Amino acid sequence: MTTRPGRSRLSRRATRTALVAIAAITALTLSGCVTWFLPAKSASTSSPVKESVAADLAPFYDQVLEWSSCSSGKQCSTAKAPLDWKNPSAGEVELALIRQTAKGTKQGSLLVNPGGPGGSGYDFVKNSVDYATDSSLQNAFDVVGFDPRGVGHSTAVKCYDAKQMDDYLYGITPGERGSDEWIAANTEVAKDFGAACEKNTGKLLSEVDTVSAARDLDLLRSVLGDKKLNYLGYSYGTYLGAVYADLYPGKTGRLVLDGALDPAASNFDVTKVQAQGFESALRAYLADCLKQKDCPFSGTVDEGMNTISRLLAAVEQSPLRNTDGRELGANTLVTAIIYPLYDATAWSYLSDMFASVKKGDPSYAFTLADAYNNREQDGTYGDNSTEAFMAINCLDYTYDDDPAMMRAQAAELAKDAPVIGPYMAYGDISCANWPYKTTYERGPIAAKGSAPILVVGTTNDPATPYVWAKNLAGELENGHLLTYKGEGHTAYNKSNRCVNDTVDAYLLKGTLPADGKTC
Repeated sequence: MTTRPGRSRLSRRATRTALVAIAAITALTLSGCVTWFLPAKSASTSSPVKESVAADLAPFYDQVLEWSSCSSGKQCSTAKAPLDWKNPSAGEVELALIRQTAKGTKQGSLLVNPGGPGGSGYDFVKNSVDYATDSSLQNAFDVVGFDPRGVGHSTAVKCYDAKQMDDYLYGITPGERGSDEWIAANTEVAKDFGAACEKNTGKLLSEVDTVSAARDLDLLRSVLGDKKLNYLGYSYGTYLGAVYADLYPGKTGRLVLDGALDPAASNFDVTKVQAQGFESALRAYLADCLKQKDCPFSGTVDEGMNTISRLLAAVEQSPLRNTDGRELGANTLVTAIIYPLYDATAWSYLSDMFASVKKGDPSYAFTLADAYNNREQDGTYGDNSTEAFMAINCLDYTYDDDPAMMRAQAAELAKDAPVIGPYMAYGDISCANWPYKTTYERGPIAAKGSAPILVVGTTNDPATPYVWAKNLAGELENGHLLTYKGEGHTAYNKSNRCVNDTVDAYLLKGTLPADGKTC
């Protein structure tokens, strides 16, 4: 018995402040809980910028946002965007917005995206504005969180109820991994999920691609009253920002892209480099763990990696049953391993989890996997991030589930990332069987004619490896790279003063770092 192919997200910044900020492990499953506030009477309105747009887009660009008090002094609003940007009169979607107004002299709006795809920028600013931005930026900007189309509080993708999501995310698939039986079973799962998403979401499911989201971003810029976009994008949010700059280079203000995704990378390139990134982070964790007296491993880093491989193989063959009836297979264990690797200060949770699993107790692993998937203790899900993640990615890349090709790729992943790689293979099955296909050709983004764009890369970022930041900065006609030498996923406001000061100087004053600057 084996688990289904893993579906690793590029970022989990969206749903909780930080793993390290949680006092007890049980809080991991609680911190994704979102309370929806009923709006009070209108607090203010936003006057849109006068734009020269096509007549069928004018009602959208001319709309006046009504802001209401909502959460801890913040203001909330809803914008309307075309459902189909190629046919603006064919319907509309709602985009949820929340802002913390500038505490000092306002320079404009700063729109923030936490990643995913599928992460809620609304919840990010609502719950974690101090994690998203520091006090200098909060003094100068209205910090604006938004949910892209298909996500969270905006018009959202909807697929399964909670029980069905449990089966989809944690279910055990019969057959040996990579066998005809196993591939057929996963293909059936993928088709059922896609059909449910199409039935329960409707036409929106074909319109949640990143190009459409970038057009929404320009609409938000305009209705917020900003002539140019100031933007802070993390992880997948870097791709959204780069696509925006390519579509609207003349409307770029100051864009920071932290934890970059390479737009030219294929779906398999992303999987391969990310598998190598998590493998590298896992080795770094072991090197640190082996220095601690309570480390659940002993010997060398290589011996620790071999032990983890054996653990994964063991639960692959004989899943561990949790008290709620779910079974811990290899892919769920990989999810539990990956989640703390996003932040080096969370490695103690990883040690506790490994110690628990080695004793035959899967509960701690499920706690981490549930936190990653935003599954609450009562079995419900705190958001639609998994569904949105699938829907957006399936439209942003091309996929091929030819068994021979997938097996060759699986062998390559196993060679390049022996511990993590085998469980990140065969991911094409899900989107190759999606109801809609991509209509865009991926490639390098130059954003010719844009303002300077600051790209931030971390040298041992497991989710968006450093090579992608170097690639993106090089592809952009006016890209500038800032390097943080360290561990963890993304760097701004979570690494050191050097990174924060450099990013702040750029966003506040337009000051770019010296070429090759490393913090």
